[in-house]
Amino acid sequence: MITISNNTILSKKEENSYEHLSPFELKDKLISLANKHGDTSIWSMLNAGRGNPNWIAAAPRDAFFTLGQFAVTEASKVWQEKDLAGMPHTEGIANRFTAFLDNNPDAPGTNLLRESIAYGITHLGFEADAWVHELVDGIIGDNYPVPDRMLVHLEQVVHAYLIQEMCNHTPPPGRYDLFAVEGGTAAMCYIFDSLIANKLLSVGDKIALMVPTFTPYLEIPHLARYNFEIVRINALEVDKSGIHTWQYTEDEVAKLADPCIKALYVVNPSNPPSVAIRDTSKEQLIDIVYNHNPNLMIITDDVYGTFVDNFRSLMAELPYNTLGVYSFSKYFGATGWRLGVIALHQNNVFDHLLQNLPPDKAEALSKRYGTITFHPEKLSFINRMVADSRQVALNHTAGLSTPQQVQMGLFALFALLDKENHYKELTQEICHRRQKLLFEGLGLDLHTDKFDASYYNQIDLLVWAKAKYGPEFCEYLQANYEPTDFLFRLAKESSIVLLNGSGFGGPKWSIRTSLANLDDAAYQKIGETVHKTFEEYASAWRASKKPKS
Repeated sequence: MITISNNTILSKKEENSYEHLSPFELKDKLISLANKHGDTSIWSMLNAGRGNPNWIAAAPRDAFFTLGQFAVTEASKVWQEKDLAGMPHTEGIANRFTAFLDNNPDAPGTNLLRESIAYGITHLGFEADAWVHELVDGIIGDNYPVPDRMLVHLEQVVHAYLIQEMCNHTPPPGRYDLFAVEGGTAAMCYIFDSLIANKLLSVGDKIALMVPTFTPYLEIPHLARYNFEIVRINALEVDKSGIHTWQYTEDEVAKLADPCIKALYVVNPSNPPSVAIRDTSKEQLIDIVYNHNPNLMIITDDVYGTFVDNFRSLMAELPYNTLGVYSFSKYFGATGWRLGVIALHQNNVFDHLLQNLPPDKAEALSKRYGTITFHPEKLSFINRMVADSRQVALNHTAGLSTPQQVQMGLFALFALLDKENHYKELTQEICHRRQKLLFEGLGLDLHTDKFDASYYNQIDLLVWAKAKYGPEFCEYLQANYEPTDFLFRLAKESSIVLLNGSGFGGPKWSIRTSLANLDDAAYQKIGETVHKTFEEYASAWRASKKPKS
């Protein structure tokens, strides 16, 4: 039974319903309690349940809006009739843009715009007018995306960014094809659907999930249209003190040698522990793929990779087997922009499996894509995803909106031009500083871990309880309370919202705190309040042990 306060108790039926809610749905209930009952006159509600950062990358936004002003000016030069303008012309546009920047030296973002144009010409070999026109026409948004998968120049810009950030400057031979999408969430939907539509996965197939993980990866596979058999690869390792490292033991990774496992879904660094997979585990996975499960399809979601130094994605280590997903949302403070990209190496297992489908399945797919190409059997998997994202019939209008692609490109260029990593070091330092404050408030030692992104923190309360109060207290907790009781008490009595780690496939008594979305001082306050609340449970336990008079 879940006790929300000293005089409010949820029924067993209500208790069970909350236990089985997705953590993001449970969060809404916690927020309502925090708003209604918390002493907000002393301390406003602290919602550390969301991963939305409270910073933004300002310079690429300045550049975006200044570029937009130039673009409207260009359109008006072509045709202006009251509030109507034309479509910008290509010839001579690079020189006109340079003149615009010269005439507006104090406009925000001009330095980044100059450097971005120069980077495209010098480093990527772009023709100046074609490059500037793609940016200008793109920001105006007057055409459907062409190509629909991603604009030509901006694909190369984002490709360079992914090589820098996801491959640590050292890519495998060959290139990746990119599909610009409406954030990482859209990427998830497109990938799940296209794997089914293209017969690479079938209802009831066996897939693996590395857990803890972002909850949709746990929930989507159970939908009726997929109904996959799930093998969990659990981050079970603990250190000598019994503290979770959130790494995977050899025995857990070894499960992937089963060739019946057709796909592996990974969030790396993980969510919520936000710890990157260590090198030895990646080496073990590489060996398994090469020697035991060569057709394993790996889908890796690497949104937090920029928060770990020298990060290398599985898309760099196993390019043939891995489809990469990257979202610009967290690093650049751009969740509202909905900017993501799917990356697939041009030589990949997905296309190999398509070419080796049984004749009946291949024939059905030829009919599916026969309206958009004369040779559907040659259509690559990533281009099939583009078509599938618009139910095939609307393939001609597929693609991420061009203004979104321009902002994505400016984010990427901002990072590419930041040779000293000033922005990266700043965002990393923010997260590590807040983690330190949280642990100070909790009264716990914080151990340095080079694989820790520190974007979230996940703490197993039972591990803490055992270390601080002993195993008997752990038994008392489990016998008398449900894990969500702790979250409800924090929300109701202290206006603090955290999430249950169990909803992410983590330990039942773990809690997840976002280190990105609140001001620094909030994290010490959260730590202190969690510590105080936990001590109340311990006091009740001590009282229960005293003999009754």
